[in-house]
Amino acid sequence: MALLAQIMQSSFAKPRPTLRIIPVRTRAHMGGTRQLNLQSFILTPNELSIALTKNVPTKISTAPRVIPLCAAWFLPNDPQGRTGQRVFEQRRIPTARFFDLDAVKDHASPYPHMLPSAETFAKAMQDIGIRKDDEVVVYDTQELGIFSAPRVAWTLQVFGHPGVHLLNNFRLWVEQGYPTESGKFEPVVEEPSHYPTPALDAARVVAFSEMKEIASDHGKEGSEGVQVLDARSKGRWAGTDPEPRPGLPSGHIPGSISVPVSELLDPHTGALLPGEELRRLFESKGVDSERPIISSCGTGVTAAVVDAALGEAGFGQPEARRLYDGSWTEWAQRVSEADGLIRKKI
Repeated sequence: MALLAQIMQSSFAKPRPTLRIIPVRTRAHMGGTRQLNLQSFILTPNELSIALTKNVPTKISTAPRVIPLCAAWFLPNDPQGRTGQRVFEQRRIPTARFFDLDAVKDHASPYPHMLPSAETFAKAMQDIGIRKDDEVVVYDTQELGIFSAPRVAWTLQVFGHPGVHLLNNFRLWVEQGYPTESGKFEPVVEEPSHYPTPALDAARVVAFSEMKEIASDHGKEGSEGVQVLDARSKGRWAGTDPEPRPGLPSGHIPGSISVPVSELLDPHTGALLPGEELRRLFESKGVDSERPIISSCGTGVTAAVVDAALGEAGFGQPEARRLYDGSWTEWAQRVSEADGLIRKKI
C-alpha cells in the first residue's frame, strides 16, 4: 500500500543548425504568414497542413515555428534492410528534420533505447535545429504507420518540450496528396543555438527497481493498484512465440495485461483508432481508468503507442500514466522464471 501511495503522489507531481535540403521533387506550400496555435496532441494531415501553411518560416523570423520531425525507425532485423535515415531521404514532409532513435539514447546502457541524458537530448535538439519554443509534430514512416513516433514525442515531453504533437499519420499524409520531398539531408551550422539543457520529468518514467517491486507484490493483498499494459504481440506475452532478440526468453511481467499495439491501429492505414474505439478496447481488456497505468513493450518504443492511445481515448489521468523505459529487454535479462517474475500463459 505504501508503494501505491508513493506512485500516486509522485505521478500526480555552440552553433544552431539550419538545414540545407537538396530536393529531388516537391510540391510547394501555399503562402501565408498568420501563426496558428496547435491545441491537440494528435493531429490529422489536414491540421498539420494548415499549420504549416500559416506558419511559413523565414530566415529573419524568431517567431515559434511548426517543425515536422521524422522519427522513422526499423527493427535491426528488418527483412528489407530499411533504416530510418534512408526512408527519410526517400520521402519526407517538406522542412522536416530527422530524429535518430539509435543515436539519441543512453549509449552506456546495455539496453537498446534507454532515455538519453539531458545534455545528450539538448545537443540532439541543437543539432537538428529545433528551438525550445517550436511546435514539433512527430511522425512515422509511410511503410509502418504509427510505430516509433510516439516514443520520440514522449521523449520530448519527458524532457519538458512544451509544444509536442503526433501526426496520425504519414501514410495518410501521402495518400491524401499532401506535399513531400526527397533528397540528401545536410545540416549546416550557421549561428549559436539556444536550446537549454532540460530537466527530466522522472515522475513519468519507471525504473527496473520499482517495476520489480510492483511485480513481486502482484497477487498480495493491497497490491491491486498499478496496471501494466504490454504492447508486444500476444504470442510473445504468452511465451508461445520467440522474442526477436536472440537468447531473450518470451513471457510477461506478473499481472501485466496484453494490449498488442496492432490492436490500437487501423489495419489499412496504420493510424491510431478513434478515441471512442480505443476506450472500448481498453475497457474490454479490463483496464481500469481510475487506477495508475504503466506501459511496457520490447524496448520502450511501442509502449509509447499504448500511452498515446490512452491519451487519445481520454482513458485515465495523464499524471497517472507512466512508461517502463527498459521494458521487456531489460526485464528478461535481470529476472528469471525461477524467480517467478517471468510468467507464461499457454
